[in-house]
Amino acid sequence: MRTEEVLAAIATGLWRWDNAAGTVTLDAEAARLLGLPPEPGSYRESAVRSRFHPVDWNEIYGVVNLAVAEGSLAEARLRIVDERGQVLRTVRSRSKPVFRTGEDADSESYVLYGTLQEVAEPQPGATDAAHTPITGDWRRSREAFLLDAGRALAEARSTAEVLRVAGSLSMPGFSPDGLAVFGSAGERLTIIGHHGHSMGDEEPFTDMPLDTDYPAAEVVRTGRAIYLPSPEEYRRRYPATWPLARRFGRQSWAFLPLVSSGRTMGAWMAGFQHPVGFSPDERAVLSTVARMLAQALARAGVAETERELSLGLQRSMMPTLGPEIPGMTVAARYVPTGGGLQVGGDWYDMIPLPNGRIALVIGDVQGHDVRAAGLMGQLRIALRAYASEGHRPDAVLSRASRFLSGLTDAYESVEGDAEPSAPRFATCLYAEVDPEAGTLDIARAGHPDPVVISADGTAVIRQTAGGLPLGIETDSDYPTTRVVLEPGETIMLCTDGLIETGGHDMATGWTRLRPVLEKPVEDLEQLADALVQAVHGPTSHYTTGPLADRREDDIAVLVLRRESAPAPEAAPRRSVLTIAQAEPERISVGRQLVRELLHDWSDPEQVDSAVLMVSEMATNVLVHTDGDALMVAEISGEQGRRRLRVEVADASDELPHKRRPGEMASSGRGLVLMEMLADAWGVDPRGEGKSIWFELYESDEPGVS
Repeated sequence: MRTEEVLAAIATGLWRWDNAAGTVTLDAEAARLLGLPPEPGSYRESAVRSRFHPVDWNEIYGVVNLAVAEGSLAEARLRIVDERGQVLRTVRSRSKPVFRTGEDADSESYVLYGTLQEVAEPQPGATDAAHTPITGDWRRSREAFLLDAGRALAEARSTAEVLRVAGSLSMPGFSPDGLAVFGSAGERLTIIGHHGHSMGDEEPFTDMPLDTDYPAAEVVRTGRAIYLPSPEEYRRRYPATWPLARRFGRQSWAFLPLVSSGRTMGAWMAGFQHPVGFSPDERAVLSTVARMLAQALARAGVAETERELSLGLQRSMMPTLGPEIPGMTVAARYVPTGGGLQVGGDWYDMIPLPNGRIALVIGDVQGHDVRAAGLMGQLRIALRAYASEGHRPDAVLSRASRFLSGLTDAYESVEGDAEPSAPRFATCLYAEVDPEAGTLDIARAGHPDPVVISADGTAVIRQTAGGLPLGIETDSDYPTTRVVLEPGETIMLCTDGLIETGGHDMATGWTRLRPVLEKPVEDLEQLADALVQAVHGPTSHYTTGPLADRREDDIAVLVLRRESAPAPEAAPRRSVLTIAQAEPERISVGRQLVRELLHDWSDPEQVDSAVLMVSEMATNVLVHTDGDALMVAEISGEQGRRRLRVEVADASDELPHKRRPGEMASSGRGLVLMEMLADAWGVDPRGEGKSIWFELYESDEPGVS
């Protein structure tokens, strides 16, 4: 009896599928099972495909591709339908791919040889333990499992999270009890992570040569999956390493390649306490999970590399404070905007100078991207270099502006054909601090003015002269303003992110911060934290947290306090301002300074009088002398009974004299106004020049002095 007759007797047909030619050859029994005329023949692939249920055809297509990739047996159950789509019968298909050889064969050219055998339809509720059908509830549970697994692995952000998700996967009907993920480093096998094992169990498999007779090593070498359904199979195929696996007491193992971007990056081991036959459906599930696992690990690896790069960049560019300043206390905060790269364009710095003084620098490079961080790092180094050469604040900023202008031009040329972007600029405030005298010589390049907090807690914006932001022009001037810190006073420098975040402008942002600045605190660290918390809520010293993604702009804050303050009740409130001959517009700065100094004075009319007298005194100096005016305003005494004393000094020896101007005169009223408005006034000669002054005395009852 011929083989075909024997197979026909047991309802088994033979078939041959040539994928390159697109033809399927059937014997008589195979043709009958497919609902075709029961005689041998060759058919087009489309004619045979129409006999399979559409859903089952998609399944067998995936199973065949898996068998081709692994060089294994393709096995599945298929429903046969007639021309009207009615199911005629169910058949079991078993086939083996054989690759073509010869010069005309390509790498994807193969022929499938297989059998078709009719099987009885399973009764409702019945299952086949060896080969679960791919239809019905198992199909739905498998699809749901793969959907959930793909979603969970896609959300994992680190290798540890990927391994945790993989360990928690409950595969439909055959969940493993132990998992291990292997990688490769050079010619050695490594363990990336494992689940379901005790600490130290991985030691024998760590740093194993890739040529070891071990399934995971072979998978990494060949890129083909290995299924071991029984301990006997494991022992037969890998006798050298079987003793290592035997102690875990498992019954079945699957080792699958982890392939990403066409490269085998490692292997995944799934171990089972119960026997698993690894049917085509089970292999398909395992292969799908392995592909998703490889993609998740690749994404996690890239993310971890980027995080490490970000942390390294952050550590190298993180602003730092230098040594302690004698007689002064410094605190600072840097909070980058949300995002992956935890470093931006804001920075602060403290630089020891050759003359023994200290330079405080705070700045903000336009933007929050990597380029802003790179420009910030280079600009910071340049400022340190110019400061270390001993230049004054105005010269340091002038050189830094030229440096940044050239640097942004270089960036534009490197970008080549990319769409051109506007040159970057930076705002900056540079202060040279004399700890002994308590003075700060400040040069400002488009940066927010500093805030001075007196010993009694009054916060005043200290307006200073300034120039254009760095990088706008190659030759810019940056005038210097001297600020004097009395004992117990504090100066706060910040970037605009502290003020303008949350929809605020400079005015409303300052109003929001003023109560924080005026709240008494002994520790500057507490003040620095309170300023950041006022904008973003509670946060750590430097970086991240659940609120990080809400940040609109980077923040840098620098606070400096002159110590050795007298008792608060005796501490005067004092401000000093220089008004140069070439800057008459700074008279308005003096008026504003006095008004802010008197912000809690009980009598508003006295405040207006003080502002008017200051304007007259400063104007007289600029009009009637050739020198600059130095204004010193000081408040002393207890609340409600304080004294305001304002002095305006100049270098001229000519004393003013009171005149009686006519109705149409444009000058000569200064001393008359002081006689009318001041509680006391006078003119004091000095060694070089003179000082004209007035005093106002506060009363609990407005209008009474």
